[in-house]
Parts: sequence; C-alpha cells; structure tokens
Amino acid sequence: MGLYHFDTPQRVMKIGHIEVGGQPGERPPVLFANMFQTGHKIVESRKPPRWDKAKALDEIKLVEEMSNETGVPAIIGLVAPSPDEIRAYCEWFLSINDTLVFQIDTWTEEARRAGARFVKAAGVQHRFNYNSITAWDPDIPDQVAELKECGIKSVILQPFDAEDKKATGRLKSLRKMLKAIEGGEFTSILVDTTTMNLPTQGFCYLANRMVKEEFGLPTGNAPANGSYMWKSTIEKWGRPAFQGMDAAMHGIAAVMWNDWMAYGPITGTRRVFTAVAAAVAMVTVMAWDEGLELPEDPAHPLNKHFPKEVEFMKGLRAAKSDRLMEAQKVKGEKRRAARGATVGEGDDAELMPDSAAAIQSN
Repeated sequence: MGLYHFDTPQRVMKIGHIEVGGQPGERPPVLFANMFQTGHKIVESRKPPRWDKAKALDEIKLVEEMSNETGVPAIIGLVAPSPDEIRAYCEWFLSINDTLVFQIDTWTEEARRAGARFVKAAGVQHRFNYNSITAWDPDIPDQVAELKECGIKSVILQPFDAEDKKATGRLKSLRKMLKAIEGGEFTSILVDTTTMNLPTQGFCYLANRMVKEEFGLPTGNAPANGSYMWKSTIEKWGRPAFQGMDAAMHGIAAVMWNDWMAYGPITGTRRVFTAVAAAVAMVTVMAWDEGLELPEDPAHPLNKHFPKEVEFMKGLRAAKSDRLMEAQKVKGEKRRAARGATVGEGDDAELMPDSAAAIQSN
C-alpha cells in the first residue's frame, strides 16, 4: 500500500449516472452543491416557500456547465427543513431537470424520512441520494426499514463518537452503523467523516484514509462547513481572501482521499470546481507514480485539461529495463562499429547490460 494506493479493494458506488469511489486518481470526487440554505439570496420566503426561480435555474445550469467543462461530477442538495419546502423545492427541481442526481439536506430525522417518502411518491429513487443516516439517530434499524419500504438504494452514513472525536472514533462508530443498516439492501453507501470545524478537518482526512483501508468505501465530508466558519477572513482581508481559502480547502480535500465533498452554497461553484479539477490532476499523477494506470476516460480532469502532460507521462512510463536495454544496444553498436565487427551469432553480449555481459563472460 502506498500513500495513494490501497491494497483493500475499493468499492465504486453508482447513483444515477454518477460513479463514486475507487482508488485515488481513478475518478474525480463528486461535488455536492447546496441550494436554499439560510442566507441564500434567492430565497424570498420559507413560509410559504417562495424563491427567485429564474436565478435558481441559472445557478443549476452553472453547476452543469462547470461539471461538464471541468470533468468533475455534481449532485444538487436541496436544503429543505420542512415538509412544505421539501415538496416545493423538489417538485420544482424535478420539473426543470431530468438528469442531475439530487439529495434533500435537512437536519431532523423526521424531515429526512419525509423526504424519502416524497421521493418514493415521485418515483425518482434512481437519482436520489439519502443524506443521511447519522450516528445519533435514535432508531437506525427502524429508519432503515422505512428507507427499504421507500425503495431508497443510495445513502450517506455519518459516523461520530462523542467520547472519541478523533479519526479513530469515526471508525468505531462506522463499524456499529454498518451492522445496524444490514437489512437496508442499499446499493450505494457513502461515508461522511463528519466535519466539525476548520482545524479538525484534519481528523476527517485521517478518517478518510482509515475507512478506505478497512472497508474500501467511498469517503467524504463538507470542507465548506469549516471554511464558512472562518468568516473573519472577510473582515480582516476581504472577500477574495475568503474565496481563495475556500477554494484551497476543497482542493486539499481532493488530495486527502475525498471521493465526494459538500462544497456548501452553490455560489461557490466556479472556484470550487476549478480548484478540485486542478487537485485531481495532481493526485492522479501521484497515484500513477505508485502504479495506478492513467485514466482512460477523456472527461477525467487530467486528460481533459492536460493532454500534453499526459503524453509526457506516457513517455516516462516506459520501463526502466526497456530504456536500459535500448542504451546497451546503442553502446554495443558503437563498439562493433569501432572494431569493424558485423552483427552475428556470438554478439548477444553486446546487447546486454554491462553487468549481465560480465556474468556471462565468466
């Protein structure tokens, strides 16, 4: 096992048309964009739900555009705390887009279950990601039973241990949660390593690696939950400083074994997709140096944006032994030319590495 290679077989989950997981560098992490959260300027009223639909549509189109242009896949998260908002936002979203995978982001278990029931009624389970089953939900088996009844196949698990808030606690909690959901018949399981704040995001990254080592499951978290807590950057150094820090947070996450990440407000789309595409290219090179084959998908950020560099890497991949043999062949030809020899039987030693020729001559 290397820094960017796991001996444990890595599981690739499929949610709608999106694939998540695998060895680092194989595919870019999936980005989750949030809409309708507190402070989103397009929201005019929550009771009753009312928002600027034209601007909301433009924001979704931008996500699709940046996803297509960067090669980084996307999921839309609809922040809907109440049943009325769940229905309003989801009905509108499904009316304007028939391809994007979506999820309902809400805090209470009852609201999450209500979202699952709406999805069942709408018949769109195939493009829905349930966010999420948490470690502090009081009756996980009962929740799982309802999700099974609703036909929900894709879920996020959010492990956490209040007594051990480090990476090891996430692992202990996850082991328990995996047993608790065994009756769910889920075909896609993503693990949320639970962001608390910006500095302790480091625990999330360590947990990412530990989860992939032990279970091979796709891991991720919400770097934006850390970056948006450091609001004083705007007051101290201006909005561009915050935007740079936020982009860096997501680029770092792409390097630290995130198979997916929630990037918070959809308004950060341009900077986050760009930062992640750049980071993915570098991760892929590091993984390649440890033995990963170069990705074949032309939409992979490395292939899409750096084709000349890919060709350069392919040249480097020529086996050292091949290059050595070629060098020895040239050297042998020069020796024969110097003494007027012709190539024939008995000249094989001239084509061998010096050490091999010396052994044979003895």
